[in-house]
Amino acid sequence: MSRTITITNEDILSQVKLSCKVPEFIEGIVTRKVIANAAAEAGIKVETEELQKAADQMRIMNKLNSANDTWAWLEKHGLCIDDYEEIVYSTVISGKLAAHLFADKVEPYFFENQLDYTAVVMYEVVLDDQDLAIELFYAIKEGEISFYDVAHKYIQDTELRRKGGYRGIVHRKNIKPEICAAVFAAKPPQLLKPIVTSSGVHLILVEEIIQPQLDNVLRHKIGLDLFQQWLKQQITQVEIK
Repeated sequence: MSRTITITNEDILSQVKLSCKVPEFIEGIVTRKVIANAAAEAGIKVETEELQKAADQMRIMNKLNSANDTWAWLEKHGLCIDDYEEIVYSTVISGKLAAHLFADKVEPYFFENQLDYTAVVMYEVVLDDQDLAIELFYAIKEGEISFYDVAHKYIQDTELRRKGGYRGIVHRKNIKPEICAAVFAAKPPQLLKPIVTSSGVHLILVEEIIQPQLDNVLRHKIGLDLFQQWLKQQITQVEIK
């Protein structure tokens, strides 16, 4: 037998407090107000066509393929159509403010920090025994065993083992300083001599070095990163009452 439970606005606020999420909600509120104030000061306006385009993109992103899907989604999240329009407006005004503040700063930032966006396609096995790592290094070099076989035998993590130690595309800033220089000095495809760090002994196969290109994807990412940094700085300067 099902029961009906009434949930009030006070219940929701109480749950927010009990879940220790109040600081996150306050930061979200402050962020929206900072963006709104900065956009107003800059004289940024949002056109109807921009709102419609953003609304369509949001529906696609949330797989809202029909009016019924949209209404069900709104009900699930406790939103009305005005709330949805406010979400869309906030998304558009945020993007326009970011472009206003940083569109002309992306390219200089990229060239100043170009090395950070260099990436490597690499495979890695981390061992505990340096002598074993050296032995395996020479065995791979001599063709006595493949890197994949080493990875399959010595990697404990199941998913990483199945991928043969494949780490994917890793950017320079996300690689340990102790191995970074050797990795980016490699001439792919190259197996590096074992490198000892605090994590163990790294046996690394460098498949490819990817030089960064300032395409639209990277341009958007840098602009977003700069905007987020600016927002954090603005938030720290706000006095909350």
